[in-house]
Amino acid sequence: MNQRGGRAGQRPPQRKTGPGRPPVEDAARRAAMDTLRAVRERDAYANLVLPGLLRERRITGRDAALATELAYGTCRAAGWLDQVLAACVDRPLTQVEPLLLDALRLGTYQLLRTRIPPHAAVMSTVDLVRGELGSRVGGFVNAVLRRASEQDEAAWIEKLAPDVATDPIGHHAVRTAHPRWIARAFADALGTTGDELADALAADDARPAVHLTARPGEISAEELAAITGGEPTALSPYGVVLDGGDPGDLEPIREKLAWVQDEGSQLCALALTRVVLTGPDTRWLDLCAGPGGKATLLGSLAALQGAAVDAVESAPHRARLVEQATSGLPVTVHLADGRDSGLPGGYDRVLVDAPCTGLGALRRRPEARWRRQPSDVGDLTKLQRQLLTAALDLVRPGGVVAYVVCSPHLAETVGVVADVARRCGAEQLDARDCFPGVPDLGAGPNVQLWPHRHGTDAMFLALLRKP
Repeated sequence: MNQRGGRAGQRPPQRKTGPGRPPVEDAARRAAMDTLRAVRERDAYANLVLPGLLRERRITGRDAALATELAYGTCRAAGWLDQVLAACVDRPLTQVEPLLLDALRLGTYQLLRTRIPPHAAVMSTVDLVRGELGSRVGGFVNAVLRRASEQDEAAWIEKLAPDVATDPIGHHAVRTAHPRWIARAFADALGTTGDELADALAADDARPAVHLTARPGEISAEELAAITGGEPTALSPYGVVLDGGDPGDLEPIREKLAWVQDEGSQLCALALTRVVLTGPDTRWLDLCAGPGGKATLLGSLAALQGAAVDAVESAPHRARLVEQATSGLPVTVHLADGRDSGLPGGYDRVLVDAPCTGLGALRRRPEARWRRQPSDVGDLTKLQRQLLTAALDLVRPGGVVAYVVCSPHLAETVGVVADVARRCGAEQLDARDCFPGVPDLGAGPNVQLWPHRHGTDAMFLALLRKP
């Protein structure tokens, strides 16, 4: 035997000097990673990018569910994940290669917010970056994620969040992965920084259910639920809620018997039709119609009672979506700016579903909470006031205007309505009367829906009558 313990004359085995093991192909995590990259590089919307990737790559079943959870979840929690990573990385995150930061967020999300075993979360992320950037970064990713895995999410919150007694808004913002300014907007609208704020932000951070609208006059909610395996919603007579899956695969969607629409949006469109009018009731207007969900519901109801709808949309691609959605209904689409549509006045009912910050639908737009800025509010409220003023010019005396935004921000809701109503001399109606069976609507006259109270997006509606 020689000194190494091998057989005499036998050369010892050579140490491998080539690259490490090849990355494991992981279709679900690769789709999630590519979605994060599209959001970062192109300001894309995750809920538009990911479904296309899943179809293109034929990812289905459990892999599709995993990709969806990881992509949307990482986008929702991005700011919170960065706080954890900043405590685990020895340099500012701005100095970390962007693609690498995407991967670190993806890995940290798996560690802190899923039941994926830590070793699987770490190694799968290492494999992803090795496939993209080579083996040079594997050790760095491994080290950072192992530091992140030393504590669970509750412990990281305890370490990084402000004390709830002295800074409740800051504490709830960190605990539910919201920017502080958005948590403040929720608190202002709710009138509390206590338990209800925590509940509202937690509901806003949860994965939303898929809601469908059954087309009035064609199919009932009960029939749609039986076909799709869903359940009728509690508040809208046309709503159905699904447990999951891709609604685009459902036959009623393909046949235009139903469409995807949050129950809160359904309720707001229905509220406009429930106001009692004196005089004619045949001309309706949707002043900001794209992409067409509310226009389709209004058009379906108009068809049942002999009315017609004009739908205004300023973006050509969104106008085409409205035309496709409302095909066969008494809806005429106009490519125009709602502030100066050129349409003759005298409408009986007008809907202003105004562009807004979308703070009420953050759970459906995963990346939006980190993309929106407080500075966006000023430009949007100016546009909202202009659109609502235009609507009051177009409605006939005695007619009604519904002002809707998917936001609880007071500047976009009661601020806009109070200002325009005062300047135009419009009468504010008690909108609660048009939400029969809906609980917890507050003191009125406006209605603010909430995810934690109603299971809907945080939709706001005000009803104004032209004197």
